Amino acid sequence: MMPFLYPCLLRSSCRSSRSRRVLQRLSACTRERSLQTSTCRSQPSLAEQNARRKEAAYEPLAPAPTHTEARKRRLDPTPDDYARNIFVDKCSLTVSAGSGGNGCVSFHRDAVISDGPPNGGDGGSGGNVWIQAIPGQTSLHKLARRGTLKGGRGISGQGKSQGGRKGEDICIQVPVGTVVREVWRSDPVADEEQRLAELHAMDPDLRDIAAQDNKGPRSNPWIMYPGVDGREARDLASNLPKPPKPRRSHLSALQPEGPIRLDLDKPMENPILLAAGAVGGMGNPHFATKELPKPKYATKGELGVRLKFELELKLLADVGLVGLPNAGKSTLLRAISNSRTRIGDWAFTTLEPSVGTVVLDNNEGRPIVKSGIEGQAPRTHFTVADIPGLVEDAHLDKGLGLGFLRHVERARILAFVVDLSSENPVEVLQSLWREVAEYENLRNAEVNEQTESRAVEWSGFGSPSQQGPELIDEDGQQMLMYPEPSKQLEPLNLPPVSAKPWFVIATKADKEHTQDAFRSLQAYVAGVESGHVTHPSGRKNAWKARVAAIPVSAINDEGTATISLWTAGLLDSMQGAGSNQAVTDLSSSRRASE
Repeated sequence: MMPFLYPCLLRSSCRSSRSRRVLQRLSACTRERSLQTSTCRSQPSLAEQNARRKEAAYEPLAPAPTHTEARKRRLDPTPDDYARNIFVDKCSLTVSAGSGGNGCVSFHRDAVISDGPPNGGDGGSGGNVWIQAIPGQTSLHKLARRGTLKGGRGISGQGKSQGGRKGEDICIQVPVGTVVREVWRSDPVADEEQRLAELHAMDPDLRDIAAQDNKGPRSNPWIMYPGVDGREARDLASNLPKPPKPRRSHLSALQPEGPIRLDLDKPMENPILLAAGAVGGMGNPHFATKELPKPKYATKGELGVRLKFELELKLLADVGLVGLPNAGKSTLLRAISNSRTRIGDWAFTTLEPSVGTVVLDNNEGRPIVKSGIEGQAPRTHFTVADIPGLVEDAHLDKGLGLGFLRHVERARILAFVVDLSSENPVEVLQSLWREVAEYENLRNAEVNEQTESRAVEWSGFGSPSQQGPELIDEDGQQMLMYPEPSKQLEPLNLPPVSAKPWFVIATKADKEHTQDAFRSLQAYVAGVESGHVTHPSGRKNAWKARVAAIPVSAINDEGTATISLWTAGLLDSMQGAGSNQAVTDLSSSRRASE
């Protein structure tokens, strides 16, 4: 009712609303202009920017830290200055060779010949699986993360007699000292050959019948021409020839005989073939005859073999550091190698083995430590493994358990790290040897038990992939099981721990009142070497030659060079160097100091 009774009021209200809108727009524009001018004034000009850049370029750089300062930062790092170490020494790996490509059904066609002869190409072979041990790797964590590796499948053949491309090969790279053992295998070609051999042994006529019964791993090996359908397809299926025999690649002669067991204890220049790729199918020209010059079928490619392996590191490192928690093993590893393992003033800083490399020759002149025997290349480095700390009754699966005692027997040389600031370093050394000896007894008992309980299994007819419990389908026929269930492998045959070369590293020798403790430890080690004191392991055939106690201060990088010299001499003597110069020099210097 308002606009009809009082139109003048409506006009005034409209005018007032319009004026308000205009004022709001003007205020917004002025605000934007003020912001733009303020931002423009705050930005420096191009000349000022160039002047500032020139001043920054001529500013003197911070002085580089000296060698002593850098070494101190490395041996006493901040809590976050460490590199995470992923270590796996045992894993299962399933590999599959590539299957072959299918053959092609094709016929020649051009402007002159409308219905020519067959020209289908053969399928390509599958990819092979190789393995190679290379230096520089210390863990199997990359293979454990993948779990399964497959070779490339061969490409199917094409028309114009074009064969398919071969599948891509794969090469498995493992650390030196890896033991590869086969757990099970599934080989379709071997299974088909075994099946036909069994039928031929029962009745020679059954072999030809069984080849066409479309049973077994190679069921229905044929490929029909795409243009065939209906009655022609049924007639063609009923008049198929006898399938060709199962075929293998010529590279299969290079495969090691199964079950595969490889001990890759040396670096390899050329890889070893684990599984050859399957052959490809045959094109239709292979089946042309006088009665049937234009066959409309080809064969499929063979299926690739599948293998499951158990990979285990037989050799973890050249030297293994064995000691109680918080004995200074991680600091020592940083002092003698380029490792960036974690360091902390608490127990169990190291929860998994950390491997570092000690450089003996950096190729910058004379070698740091001359090592090697005559007639072979000089040794340029060796590896050291920081094994997690052992506690009392570790052989009873206490502390970090038996899993880390297992790493002790995978080192060539044992270095027992003893803290001189402890109450009695001799008792500490004896307790470490006691745990190692008890673990050796448990392992020997386990091996003997498995040897006694091992039974001989025999099967009259049966391929490796068909052994195990029988499975029956709905029709009452036996089902083939791929793959065979995993079987437990016997433990590796490793040398006894007590027979390994060993020496003692007395850490924290820079602390006060540690001289008397080192003298007692040195006298005990000398007694073991001379035979006047019983070996701490209690074994008669334990290592007693060339045993030493080396005092070091890892945090101050004092005495660590002696460790490299002594270890190089032990490694040379293990290779048959006879009287090694490094060990002779160190022994003479030790006698002189005494």
